[in-house]
Amino acid sequence: MIRPYIAADREAVLQIFNQNVPDFFAPSELDDLIDYLDHELEDYFVYEEEGQLLGAGGINYFPEKHQAYISWDFIASEAQGKGIGSQLVQHRIRHIKADPSIQQIVVRTSQFAYKFYEKCGFVLKESKKDYWSKGFDLYYMTME
Repeated sequence: MIRPYIAADREAVLQIFNQNVPDFFAPSELDDLIDYLDHELEDYFVYEEEGQLLGAGGINYFPEKHQAYISWDFIASEAQGKGIGSQLVQHRIRHIKADPSIQQIVVRTSQFAYKFYEKCGFVLKESKKDYWSKGFDLYYMTME
């Protein structure tokens, strides 16, 4: 089940993030995630099954640009490839599209995950080498 994140989920979310380092995230991004969870949280959701968190993902809003960003997506290693990531993305897309002021959905990801977002309907607009960290390029993708 997908539900809103609560503070009690923090440690489980950090554990899932760490399972995705270094395959999908640079180790240096952990501090950014902690800052996000503790200070910059907007809408953040978790996927829970039988009391265990298996994934998480957020939304950041930029009303002045009429944009919302899909952010901080990751799935527990044992749950990858089972459709949980797609469910979390689709849940957030529906959530965003319920706001008529949002005209564009953006995801900023890496070369390691951009194919997943293509399957979800995002289109690659730009890439920047070593943006997140050495060996972790930015892939800027949008959905109208």
